[in-house]
Amino acid sequence: MALTFRGYEGATLAGEAIGDPHAPAVLLLHDVGNDRGAWAPVARALAQAGRLAIAYDARGCGDSERAARDGLDAEAGDLRAVLEAIGSRPVVVGVGRGGRVAATVLGEGGEHLATGLVLVDALPWAPPAAAPRGSEGGDRLLAAAAAVRVPTLAVGETGVPVPGAERACPNDAPAAADAAEALAATLIDFLERRVPRAVPEYRAGSDARTLRDALGCFATGVTVVTTRDAGGGPVGLTANSFTSVSLDPPLLLVCLAKSASTLPAFEAAESFAVNVLHIGQQPVSGRFASRGEDRFALTPWETWDTGAPIVEHCLASFDCIAHARHDAGDHVILVGRVQRVRFEPRRDPLLYFRGKYRRLHFS
Repeated sequence: MALTFRGYEGATLAGEAIGDPHAPAVLLLHDVGNDRGAWAPVARALAQAGRLAIAYDARGCGDSERAARDGLDAEAGDLRAVLEAIGSRPVVVGVGRGGRVAATVLGEGGEHLATGLVLVDALPWAPPAAAPRGSEGGDRLLAAAAAVRVPTLAVGETGVPVPGAERACPNDAPAAADAAEALAATLIDFLERRVPRAVPEYRAGSDARTLRDALGCFATGVTVVTTRDAGGGPVGLTANSFTSVSLDPPLLLVCLAKSASTLPAFEAAESFAVNVLHIGQQPVSGRFASRGEDRFALTPWETWDTGAPIVEHCLASFDCIAHARHDAGDHVILVGRVQRVRFEPRRDPLLYFRGKYRRLHFS
C-alpha cells in the first residue's frame, strides 16, 4: 500500500506499508545512500509474522522530495511528523543514519511516539550506502541516546550507546537471503518478547506507562489553567484533566500535578480560570506546557471578575473562585465555583488523544 507523509516544513515523503493495517506497526528507516526498498525482505517477513511494516524514503532519496533543507534537524523533524501521522506507537527500526535519527528523536522528548527502538549497523544484502555524514550531531546524539527509555535492541556495532540495550549479531550468514532471514528472525524475537502483539493489560503494581497509555485512549480537550502568584503576577499551565462537576452550584474541577512549579500559586490563590483551547491555539498549549518561556508575554490575556488571567479568544473561558482542594496521589484536585463564562460556539476544539493533538472529523 502506497503512503505519502508530510515531513518537516511540509516536505513530501513517499512510503509504503505491507501487512494487516490493524496489526502493531514497525517503522523501518534506511541508511544514507539507500531507500525504503532496502527493507523489502525484512518487511515481508514482518508482515508474515503479524506486524504492519511501514517504510518511507528519507528526503532526497527514492521517491521523496529533494527538500531545500537537510541535516539532522530536518530528518528528525521528518521522523516526528511520520510518527505523529501513523496513529499508533510503532517500534522504530533504523539502520545506520536512520538509527541515529531515531535515537535522537526518541531521546529528545519523543518517547511517547514509539514503543521500542532497534538500531542496526548495516544491511549486508542492500546496495552499498554512501559514506556517513561525519560527526554531525555527535554530542547531541550521545545525550539523546542516554535519555532513551523504550525497550531497545542493538544489532551489530551501531555506535549508539543506549543504556540497557540488548545486543545481537545475526548478520554472519554469507548469502543475502540468509542475512535477511537472520535479521528478520532477530527482530521478530525481540518484538514478541518486548513488544508483544497481545492487547496491553495493566494490573496494579505493573508498568505505569501501560496505565498511562490506557488513560490516553480517552480523548480530551486541552485547557490552560491560570491564576496569580503571591506577588500578583500571572501564572499558568497546560492541563487536560478537566471536567464539570455540578450545575447547582456551578462547579468544575481540574487536576494539577504536584510536580508543577506553579502548584504553590494555585494552592494559595482565591481564584483561578480554566481556558479551553480551540484548534488554532495549539501553539498556546505548547507554550504553557514548556519551561523557561515567558508564557504571558506572547499570549494576549485580560482579567474579569475574580482577577484571574483570562486567555483571549479561547473556545471557552471559566472564571472561578476556589471552592475546594483535595489531595489525590501525585495530583491535587482543584474545584472551582464558576463566576463567569464566555464561549465561542463557532470554533472547533483542540483535542488530545494517545499523546497527540487531534482535530474533529465530521461524517
